[in-house]
Amino acid sequence: MNSYIHYRDYVGSVEFSEEDQVFHGKVIGIKDLISFEGDSVKTLTEDFHNAVDEYMEFCEKRGKQPEKPFKGSFNVRIQPDLHRKAALEASSRGLTLNAFVEDSINRNVNT
Repeated sequence: MNSYIHYRDYVGSVEFSEEDQVFHGKVIGIKDLISFEGDSVKTLTEDFHNAVDEYMEFCEKRGKQPEKPFKGSFNVRIQPDLHRKAALEASSRGLTLNAFVEDSINRNVNT
């Protein structure tokens, strides 16, 4: 089963509660909370689309820019020793730490 659904530029997680007999999820990749649910794939998808549309309308009414998911920057917290090792390895290769991290992620995600 695919655990993500897509609408506009947003991605929603999909989970199932056996106890409640309902699918539910939330938009990932943004700080604002957008959640949705349904008792079938159809109603889950409809509620996801409605939740995103309502979020866009809410932001417009408030004069707020809607958050864009996966902007290309994020904070990573790692052990100081690993941070040091990564920075030194990046430097020895003539790379910035950002370029080194991007390359490392790329190697693991695109395998």
